[in-house]
Amino acid sequence: MITTTRFDAAVKKLYEAFHNNSLNPDDCKHCAVGNILNNNDSWKHLTDKHGSTQLSYLGKLHFNLGRRFKGYNPEELLIIERSFLEGCGYTGFKKGTRLLRPENIRDKDLLFKGLSNVVSTLCRLDKIEDVMDCSLLFDFRTEQQELEIQH
Repeated sequence: MITTTRFDAAVKKLYEAFHNNSLNPDDCKHCAVGNILNNNDSWKHLTDKHGSTQLSYLGKLHFNLGRRFKGYNPEELLIIERSFLEGCGYTGFKKGTRLLRPENIRDKDLLFKGLSNVVSTLCRLDKIEDVMDCSLLFDFRTEQQELEIQH
């Protein structure tokens, strides 16, 4: 499978964080994006609200200037973080609502679900086959996939 440099680097950092127990969705330095960016929390200024995919003024500025952080633009970083939080069971992403976190954010199963979501998102962003999709192993297709194959 052919991947991108940024995908490989991101997955490696996330793998290490998961196995070193240094992954924490409530800590901007140790969340998915924080780990991808070498445990730097400056990315949090790209949005005004934790879990939002709306760029702040600073986020828009960086985006419009074409800035990239470890290969990802500001919008992509927010999408990655949102997918991590959703996978970890966070809720309340609708406009105006408070972000609610699950009870035990350090639970390994919960963190693994978050990481699985992130890896799928990274694949989608790089337009590569989803390495987390095990349906091919079981020769399983959804009705939508069957319709796409027929047309």
